[in-house]
Amino acid sequence: MIRIGQGVDAHRLVTGRPLVLGGVEIAFDYGLDAHSDGDALLHAICDALLGAAGMGDIGHHFPDTDPAFTDIDSRLLLRRVQSTLADRGWDVSHIDATIIAQRPKLAGYLPAMIDHIAADLRVDATAVNLKATTLEWMGFTGRGEGIATTAVAMIERA
Repeated sequence: MIRIGQGVDAHRLVTGRPLVLGGVEIAFDYGLDAHSDGDALLHAICDALLGAAGMGDIGHHFPDTDPAFTDIDSRLLLRRVQSTLADRGWDVSHIDATIIAQRPKLAGYLPAMIDHIAADLRVDATAVNLKATTLEWMGFTGRGEGIATTAVAMIERA
């Protein structure tokens, strides 16, 4: 049995926080405002995986009202999602995700992001595809107010 899920996340850019995407800290003057570390890419991937398994979303499993998740490393959340799926008999087959940001330029960071995601999901790096794009100065990402991400995940019975 194969299932597919999708995830979307977005956060505002603010001063005074590091920018973390895909578990990689990116040199930039702004970071993402969130209860956790703000890693919108990993949040979208978590949502895609949970959705594929019919298990709700990241907010249900890791609510922002719980102080235990304040500033938490989102790689820990991704590992917990992977473990939960594995416990229920699901293997991750493939991840395809897109980061939507006018700046900073992210192409040089994508290989490290792929390595982190693959390691955390216990899959080969070829099972993780990442892209970065702009919206050509349109919308909140184009104005540099935030970063958005989308993800699609395919899982299959172990």
